Amino acid sequence: MDDSDPTATPDPPSAPDPDPGPPGGDAETLAAAVDADTGAGELERTIGLVGGLAIGVGTMVGAGIFVFPGLAAANAGPAASLSFAIGAVIALLVALPASELATAMPRSGGGYFFISRGLGTAAGAVVGLGLWLGLVFASAFYLVGLGSYAGQVFLEAGIALPVDPAVPLGVAFGVGLTVLSLFGTENTAALQNGIVVLLLVILTVFLSYGSLDALGVFGVQSTPERFFPPGGALPVLQTAALVFTSYLGFAQVATVAGDIREPSRNLPLAMVGSVLIVGVLYVVTIFVATSAFGSARLGEFGETAMVEVARSFVGLPGALAIVFAGLLATFSSANASILSASRAVYAVSRDGILPAAASRLNLAYGTPHVALGLAGGPIVVLAATGRVALLAEVASFLHLVMYGLICVALIRLRRERPAWYDPSFRCPAGVAVAGVGGLASFALIAFMQPASIGVGAAVMLAAYGWYRHYATDIELAGDF
Repeated sequence: MDDSDPTATPDPPSAPDPDPGPPGGDAETLAAAVDADTGAGELERTIGLVGGLAIGVGTMVGAGIFVFPGLAAANAGPAASLSFAIGAVIALLVALPASELATAMPRSGGGYFFISRGLGTAAGAVVGLGLWLGLVFASAFYLVGLGSYAGQVFLEAGIALPVDPAVPLGVAFGVGLTVLSLFGTENTAALQNGIVVLLLVILTVFLSYGSLDALGVFGVQSTPERFFPPGGALPVLQTAALVFTSYLGFAQVATVAGDIREPSRNLPLAMVGSVLIVGVLYVVTIFVATSAFGSARLGEFGETAMVEVARSFVGLPGALAIVFAGLLATFSSANASILSASRAVYAVSRDGILPAAASRLNLAYGTPHVALGLAGGPIVVLAATGRVALLAEVASFLHLVMYGLICVALIRLRRERPAWYDPSFRCPAGVAVAGVGGLASFALIAFMQPASIGVGAAVMLAAYGWYRHYATDIELAGDF
């Protein structure tokens, strides 16, 4: 596989391996790695540290910056930056155990693969099916954000629409991207990588200028508002649970573990480094945004608050630049998430947890058309609800469960020491780090809204019920 052009369409004669995939970012890179991993042996290791960092950053840098600032500031005020920092710390505590598991099981599939092989089929089924639906919720969330930025284009052009176009446009994009995915993903990797580079350039310029403005170098130094919201720490933790969706992509570096050169060095550096990079970007973004407007005012702007922040700095050119960047980011995240959700369906189907028909490939285009339908259909339905916060939190819930179980899998494998478990990277203080990371992941769920917890728990119960009904005779532990 070529590091510079990682996209590949699944090859019908050689079926790809499982890939739960990312909630956003350079999914084609992951898809190519998955396609190359037939399970017959080692992959060609062509991705270096920079490539691994690009995958991690690319999957996380999108909607978290362009959709969440207004929502987060409305909940937690300037302390929303602390919410993002809490999310980064939890992500780091999971990144190190995941790095060890990835070097012990250097196969495509990421968290689903680690848990199904480390904890067995029941846990794997719950995580695999939960991941499918978690990505469905995340995709719907990104689509509503994409619709919001697309609607902002009409506003900037002075075209008044009779209704808020965010949801209708989000649904339309969902249908279009799902149909587009049916015809393969070739030739999109260069575009995807270009989007990530362009986004980083725009963000670096914007945040550098915004930080200097907030400090009074360019404009008038703003008067800091009260850091913590009236509710104290509780809104900060609740916001951390909401925005954790922004960190769902770091573990996707592990899904291409079989392609990473020097995995004992590059895997942990890429996973930890990507979390640190986007964590800093998130914190600075909230600082800049809340300095430009008060938190309450910022919250009124909703999903496109960053457009108004940029407009306040340099007028229309700044607003247009952020609208353009927001379109790129949310388009990239939505496109990759739809692809990834279909791969999650494909993965559990190949392991026998879903009927084999779900992993059937279209022979004309080499795409898993049934899996794409099972992903795209519910994504469009959920996007039509327009419940941005609920969609984001349910996605976070299902991923936090997976991250917690990744930590549990490491602890179990460290204690049982099966013969096949021989990681080339060992997490420092592995059991302790995994213990804290697992507890933190599960604990963050407690600060979500009851509706989000209820929907997430219902998804997990349904997944376990399906396992009991359909897959109890399948044994995946240690099978790779």
